[in-house]
Amino acid sequence: MVGNTIETGHQPSAETSKNYTVPFATLTSLFFMWGFITSMNDILIPHLKELFSLSYLQSMLVQFCFFGAYFIGSVCYFIISYYKGDPINKIGYKNGMLLGLVVSALGCFLFYPASVLSIYGLFLGALFILGLGFTLLQIAANPYVSLLGDEKSASSRLNLAQAFNSLGTTIAPILGGFLIFELFSNNGVLSADATKTPYIAFTIIFLVVAFIVYKINLPSFKSDETEHGGLGAFKFPQLRLGILGIFFYVGGEVSIGSFMINYLAHEDIMNIPESVSKNYLALYWGGAMIGRFLGSISLNQTLSASKKLIYMIGVAIAIFALLFSIVDLSFIQISAFLGFIVLNLAGFFIGKSAPARTLAIFAIVNMVLVLTSIFTFGPVAMWTLLSVGLFNSIMFSNIFTLSIAGLGRYTSQGSSLLVMAILGGAVVPLIQGALADSIGIHHSFIVPVICYGYILFYGIFCAKNVKLSELP
Repeated sequence: MVGNTIETGHQPSAETSKNYTVPFATLTSLFFMWGFITSMNDILIPHLKELFSLSYLQSMLVQFCFFGAYFIGSVCYFIISYYKGDPINKIGYKNGMLLGLVVSALGCFLFYPASVLSIYGLFLGALFILGLGFTLLQIAANPYVSLLGDEKSASSRLNLAQAFNSLGTTIAPILGGFLIFELFSNNGVLSADATKTPYIAFTIIFLVVAFIVYKINLPSFKSDETEHGGLGAFKFPQLRLGILGIFFYVGGEVSIGSFMINYLAHEDIMNIPESVSKNYLALYWGGAMIGRFLGSISLNQTLSASKKLIYMIGVAIAIFALLFSIVDLSFIQISAFLGFIVLNLAGFFIGKSAPARTLAIFAIVNMVLVLTSIFTFGPVAMWTLLSVGLFNSIMFSNIFTLSIAGLGRYTSQGSSLLVMAILGGAVVPLIQGALADSIGIHHSFIVPVICYGYILFYGIFCAKNVKLSELP
């Protein structure tokens, strides 16, 4: 609680307040899809870099256009909410998600002309449209998950939904890498056509999911308040600071993922080809999946400490086994990852199920891991950077739920501001790209260290000022 008593102001309709299983399952499919497509950018970057002979800075325009669309789309949304009232309150969360799915399908379809004409600028345009679609999905879906139940367990639910997002980001480097680097690569010859068929398939999938969402019954949430417009969301300090928190978190996470394949190919690190390094990239995103499933359990206020321990260990083992089954690596090659999973488990128990405290602890760990990678070489540098994904896991969910806690009628407006801050995924990789061109890729990772430094500050602030346990 910050200042006065915080009230949510959102209520489900009476007939839909009892069971949220189907709506939540539907939401998890959306989180999976945008995780998968977003992680495909990490495959596109080295592919397009080599295809068009780009510098690091130029190749990071992929992320700049994709995540820049989040900023542009969210600014437009916020302007509308300021002058006309919150659009989501007017059209509903379901229609907001449907619109996002259709725009996302259009963005994927535009990869077809980009591939046929083989023009880098057209690829960037397609990514921008795709990012606009994801902006609408993020604005509608993230707060919708938070509203599907008690606000005190919102972090747990959003971590679970984000875990399925991470399942998508984990599978994408393996499947996407196979499609682009192998199946559609014209026998190893670089070609823009390698992206054509996969993204047409994604277009069809988005449209099918849109049809399913249209057909199912989703509960309707609306505010009991009648006040609209204005800059009401800005009066909440946890939101103002959380906007920067999302900016730096997304920037740090995306920047590391974007450079991972090129980093592992560097002669001072592992000197391995793209076809192999895509498997290690899957571990980076897979670590986020492990951490998010563990976070969902850890932040669940209804479980005892002993049950949490049992469930978390069991889930960690199961997901590690899943990762081992999908990556083309031996057990010896990935066994070091187990030690970092144990460290991740320890971090959750030190955090004691408190979202803000856990956020601060994980930020400290990530700063140490990235700094270690900067000042070491070979396997140590590789594993410390790969393991950052484990501790990235709960950051978005915890920052998001802490930021919108108690915003009431300003929840969607606040959500649009937080989604606007995903601009970090456009700006931070570009900054690191420029730095990598000037001082080398190895030491350019000082940029994510700075990002995690701010997240540490935000976690400490919320631990002192935002008390979710005091919310009604």
